[in-house]
Amino acid sequence: MFKLAVFLASYKKECIIGPVFKLFEAILELLLPTMMVFIINNGVANHDASYVLKMGGIMLSMSILGFACSMVCQYYAARASQGVGTSLRNALYQHIASFSHAEIDKFGTASLINRITNDVNQLQLAVAMMIRLVVRAPFICIGAILMAMFLDFKLAMILVAAVPVFAFILYFIMTKSSVLYRLYQKNLDRLAIVLRENLSGVRVIRAFAKTRQEKERFCKSNNDLMVTAIHIGRISALLNPMTSFIMNAAIVIILWIGGMHINEGTLSKGEIIAFTNYITQILLALIVVSNLVVIFTKAAASANRVQDIFATNSSIVSNGQDPLSIQVSQPIIEFKDVSFKYNTTGDMALDHVSVQIESGQTIGIIGSTGSGKSTFINLIPRFYDVNQGEIFLGGINVKEYSLCALRNKIGIVPQQAVLFTGSIADNIRWGKQHASLDEIIEAAKIAQAHEFVEKLPDVYQTAVTRGGLNFSGGQKQRLTIARALVAKPQILILDDSSSALDFATDAALRAALRENGQDMTVFLVSQRASSIKHADKILVFEDGSLVGVGSHVDLMETCPTYQEICLSQLSSKEAVQ
Repeated sequence: MFKLAVFLASYKKECIIGPVFKLFEAILELLLPTMMVFIINNGVANHDASYVLKMGGIMLSMSILGFACSMVCQYYAARASQGVGTSLRNALYQHIASFSHAEIDKFGTASLINRITNDVNQLQLAVAMMIRLVVRAPFICIGAILMAMFLDFKLAMILVAAVPVFAFILYFIMTKSSVLYRLYQKNLDRLAIVLRENLSGVRVIRAFAKTRQEKERFCKSNNDLMVTAIHIGRISALLNPMTSFIMNAAIVIILWIGGMHINEGTLSKGEIIAFTNYITQILLALIVVSNLVVIFTKAAASANRVQDIFATNSSIVSNGQDPLSIQVSQPIIEFKDVSFKYNTTGDMALDHVSVQIESGQTIGIIGSTGSGKSTFINLIPRFYDVNQGEIFLGGINVKEYSLCALRNKIGIVPQQAVLFTGSIADNIRWGKQHASLDEIIEAAKIAQAHEFVEKLPDVYQTAVTRGGLNFSGGQKQRLTIARALVAKPQILILDDSSSALDFATDAALRAALRENGQDMTVFLVSQRASSIKHADKILVFEDGSLVGVGSHVDLMETCPTYQEICLSQLSSKEAVQ
């Protein structure tokens, strides 16, 4: 938790001024019982109303001043806690944005969202409580005991004797609850995963009539969270009653012994009342400390989860440089004995793949599901790094490029078409920030999107709802293709991005790419043999291995896997053409 204290550095003023004003309030609060001694011993005992009113006015002024100090502290605590929360969320988001796909897969989307929201909120609360109460509560406890010692040293020893008992209770509660808080956060992550899957997949759930099963699944996750929360609540609930029991027992003993001291004449009535007030202040302060223990135990668990994010560095390291020039004489893309697997215990997703791609070629990539097609193209922009071998772009190892420079040379259309809220023009400009309307229209025409966009009431200013739900699957795919094309990349990767297009639109798209992208190297990943049969070179994958490289005609003669795929989709006449 202390490793995150660096985020408080920008709020040193707030972290100093806030506790100082809270200290002033505590001092004034500690003086009030002593003022009561004077009122009772000098005013009430002598029936001096003017003295009582005078001292009462002073006490009222002290209370108002204490309230003002409390408000100042509250203001600075709010500034610091909200500022730290904002800075921490920004830092977390930037760090998460630097993660490769491997780190995001490791944590999971739901867990990352919980850490950047729920966990940061918990730390934000801890900062506010630290400024407001961490100084005040111990000061009140210690100060009240010292003031009680001045009144009657022997009676004050009863309070001192209660301190180790209270410390033992705190230690017991903290050790038991800290483990449970970590478990609670894990259960919260699991619940978030179930909720996210249910909300994003609601159409599929209803289509397969699985609503009841998913409700049961959600209820199970929710119940697991509830059981953990109740267990935490039972342990945490012991704090206040045990604290109250100890302090009230101390009050009873003090009043018993104090009564004897009054009878002996060694203690005045005003002093015993002041003594009782100090005990009450200690009791209230200890209850605050009890609540602080709960808050900081939660914050410690959250801090560990946040620190896990900062302690994880991306496996993809950008060197921050851009090679001056690509070697034109070299292949645009070259894989040299590349092997890759997603985790240390899993099977190879790609196994000893070697291939050369020349500039301007159209490359078809085909294979069964899970054969390694998407893995192959995800290695080119370094979404993952190879475990073995090397990948070259224009004769230069892709690891020598900065990530920004590398990915600016590549246009990618992923399998799942993702659009963002905004207008159609805004979405296409993701590919080129300052693209003009003419450039947007040109890209949309190549992507076969212009025809349906110009029929919309607001044309390219038509709003895109969350996830692009106001467009069909084929329309979303065409818009994501336009987004990639508007930047005129050297390399265009279409990862099965025409699966939702009809055959006529698919053919028109491929024709437009051939006509307008002569200098662009295009990778067409597809399950359709008809989509890639006219490519300059076809790569055939099977179980992570590259089992065939060549043109359609060559592969029909030499590659059984390709023959099987084509004959399963095309007639014998179409397959040989």
